[in-house]
Amino acid sequence: MKDDHYRSPACDCRESPSDRWIPEKPCEAALTTYRRALSEGGLPERQVPACLRALHLMVADPDAPPGRLLPVPPETASFAALAPIEEAIAEQRRTLRSARAALAAFEALHADAHRRDRPELTRLSGEAVISKALHAGVSGCRAEVRTAHPGGGRPAHILRESLPRDLGNLRRGIRQRTLYQHTVRSDRTTLAYIEQVTAEGAEVRTLPEVVDRVIVFDRDLAFIPYSDEPHTALRVQHPSLVRFLARNFDEAWARSVPVRPERAPLRTPVVTSDLQRAILRAVVNGETDAAIARRIGMSRRSVAEHMRKVSEQLGSTSRAQLGYLVATSGLLEGREQA
Repeated sequence: MKDDHYRSPACDCRESPSDRWIPEKPCEAALTTYRRALSEGGLPERQVPACLRALHLMVADPDAPPGRLLPVPPETASFAALAPIEEAIAEQRRTLRSARAALAAFEALHADAHRRDRPELTRLSGEAVISKALHAGVSGCRAEVRTAHPGGGRPAHILRESLPRDLGNLRRGIRQRTLYQHTVRSDRTTLAYIEQVTAEGAEVRTLPEVVDRVIVFDRDLAFIPYSDEPHTALRVQHPSLVRFLARNFDEAWARSVPVRPERAPLRTPVVTSDLQRAILRAVVNGETDAAIARRIGMSRRSVAEHMRKVSEQLGSTSRAQLGYLVATSGLLEGREQA
């Protein structure tokens, strides 16, 4: 006679790493108990681990003695055990489809509401497209234009195109401030343009270096280069970005030197010392003559001449020695006054 007081090993399914009531691998207690149930035809309920009942592998039978559970073939138990899980998955899928459909309807509303909004960043390609965008910016300008141009003198055809537009702006009361590099003070074509626009009220100043080209109309529209690609620009209409560009311009403007074409000499001691310091800083940083010339807007020959004079002054016999002597000489400190 079987021992009805026999107890199966304790079930440890709930202690599985996945912390689920049905683990990926059944516990030893479940396997041992199910094996006994198969050999004995059934077991008292108190000897059956909860996981076997949850999997419907041990069930009560009306024809069996009360309190006794019978083993069920796994393929039969799977219908009862898996059906609720499959139904829950199906319900979740129906909920997912419904949520997607509802969000799609709201996406359509959002897209429709913003279809007429202006893009905050727009890439412009081609000189004609950029020119038309600039003309539109000029026409819509209400108070002020800020422009900064790196390099030396500007091409004559660009200045011819800009002059009527700029004069028209000035004559309708628009303030125009322009930053160039000091080297434009030796370019007759650019100086002739500056003389005409300053006569109408434009303000022009120079710095030893201008980092990049920028045009800001009021505080709500700006144009900057698009990467290094030729004949491309980025139209900026994001308010925070435009304000940032305007503030950067104003900070550079405060450090710049006014250009007055009607006065001589064109290069004051302040301008000359600014250029020399910019060249010497580049020497200390290890830049080549070609790189310095591009950044300062000056010919390589002029850069080399500046460096020759400083080398003679400091007694330098090599490029490396010149960089060290410049860095320790005090030439980069302060600014001479005119």
